[in-house]
Amino acid sequence: MAGAKEIRNQIKSIGSTRKITKAMEMVAASKMRRAKDRMTAARPYAAKMRNVVAHLAHAHPEYKHPYLMEREAKAVGFIIVSSDRGLCGGLNVNVFRRVVSAMSDWRDRGAEVKVSIIGKKASAFFKRHKIEILSEATGLGDAPELEDLIGAVKVMMDGYQDENIDRLFIVSNEFVNTMTQTPGVEQLIPIIPSGEEALTHYWDYIYEPDAKEVIDVLMDRYIESLVYQAVAENSACEQAARMVAMKAATDNAGKLIDDLQLVYNKARQAAITQELSEIVGGAAAV
Repeated sequence: MAGAKEIRNQIKSIGSTRKITKAMEMVAASKMRRAKDRMTAARPYAAKMRNVVAHLAHAHPEYKHPYLMEREAKAVGFIIVSSDRGLCGGLNVNVFRRVVSAMSDWRDRGAEVKVSIIGKKASAFFKRHKIEILSEATGLGDAPELEDLIGAVKVMMDGYQDENIDRLFIVSNEFVNTMTQTPGVEQLIPIIPSGEEALTHYWDYIYEPDAKEVIDVLMDRYIESLVYQAVAENSACEQAARMVAMKAATDNAGKLIDDLQLVYNKARQAAITQELSEIVGGAAAV
């Protein structure tokens, strides 16, 4: 019964793993609900900021912000949003594949690529591939705050204003539903106003104390809101992907236990049959 004993140990080990993955699935489901609430709460602010900037981009203000002016792309910056932890399926891999493809396209056009990182997984990936990282923000936890992101984002924003970067993109996962998270690349600077089809007319604003001061602050808040929205979406995506991955692991562990239990029963039956044969053979010999 040495083989049967090994199978019993395997069943016990897999059973312990199944308990862990089941617990992680339940924790991820709870965290996902809270992450979705934060994501949903951030959307109205980001949508209103988009609306204001869309009007501003079509107006003729006294002062035109550098973020609204396009120039030749000699250097391109990417803000890459990933999770701090793994065990969430292909969530991070899909983002990395998407951004590497975008980087390759820009390099083929002769542009230099610069990177800012949000999340430990992206940091480890790009350091392993020896890509220079201008700034990074890691260890954000399950409830990221805007204050934790501003430092990494400001480096890229300053780079654009100093003309060290001519395009700035953010790469992150978009939360579609619990089963679907889609990686995407969005241009942050120069600003491409969205939702133009919803605007039937455009207007300018009255600025107080002056146009430059107001628009400078507005543009910074606009970029920060988009980055925070992307991080909030990615957090919800992370928990949803982890919940799905842990459920799949739990189900697979259950199937493996059933298969091993069947093998164990067959091995045990074979051992009993052999023992009976030996007893009958011994009695016949006597």
